[in-house]
Amino acid sequence: MGNGLAMNVSSTEWIIFGVIVLVLLSLDLYLAHRHPGKISVKSALIQTAMWISVALVFGVWVYMQHGADAAGSYYAAYIIEKAMSVDNLFVFILLFSMFSIPEEYQHKALFYGVFGAIVFRAIFVIAGSALLEKIDFMMYVFGILLVFLAFKTAFGHERGDSKTAKWVSKHFKVSPELDGNRFFTKSNGVRMMTPLFACVIAIELTDLIFAIDSVPACLAITSDVFIVYTSNIFAVLGLRSLYFAIHGSLESLRYMKYGLAGILIFVGVKMLISNFYHINVGVSLAVILGLLAVTITASLLIKPKKQVS
Repeated sequence: MGNGLAMNVSSTEWIIFGVIVLVLLSLDLYLAHRHPGKISVKSALIQTAMWISVALVFGVWVYMQHGADAAGSYYAAYIIEKAMSVDNLFVFILLFSMFSIPEEYQHKALFYGVFGAIVFRAIFVIAGSALLEKIDFMMYVFGILLVFLAFKTAFGHERGDSKTAKWVSKHFKVSPELDGNRFFTKSNGVRMMTPLFACVIAIELTDLIFAIDSVPACLAITSDVFIVYTSNIFAVLGLRSLYFAIHGSLESLRYMKYGLAGILIFVGVKMLISNFYHINVGVSLAVILGLLAVTITASLLIKPKKQVS
């Protein structure tokens, strides 16, 4: 197929990965219950560094087990997913605002959102990899989809508008007010979900939408299920802490969407030409990192123009 490697992954490796994820989720849940209030930026930064460190160490383990190409593919897919996750954070801010979720309860919504993403990403990755394996022209479909999404990301309307939130509110009985950090409550004798649980559902639905971007983008790097899934999950696991670490400065990353669009165009074209020209993992990793570096630097250095009243 030309867009990746087929690794011989043992069941033991899947078990090891599963145990790591369970331990990390348990630790995350423990920290959330131990400190149920607002998460400080310092604490969030420490947790984010921990998540990234675990992901990097896992990449070293992939290198030791399967070689440099596999590790390079893992890191490239991880960086793509992590970059896409920053785009998700803008949507989370909007959803928390629409459902009036205070900061002290946001961590709970994000935790369950991450847990759901682990399940849904497995379905997307397995289905996408199977389609690429069985249907030759699917790589062209995915490639065209990624290029289309790139232009939509760069020049379309802001993603994550109120449609998801309105759909949830319309199709489920949602109480008018929160009941602490509970997911269900009784209002006038009727049992219904709280806005907190409605927000979790909205987060899950938006993650499905974002997976349409990120999973094919990672599959453009490699079609190996183990590499794509593990890189996706390690990127998603740190999403909660990343949100609290940088949500105050997200607006300053105004050019980030162009970097993401550039990455989507690159991996889309990579898929479209894979039968004729192979772009190796090292080049892919360099291009992805370069695009992110340029757009992040531009966002931080170029000041927005002041509007004349």
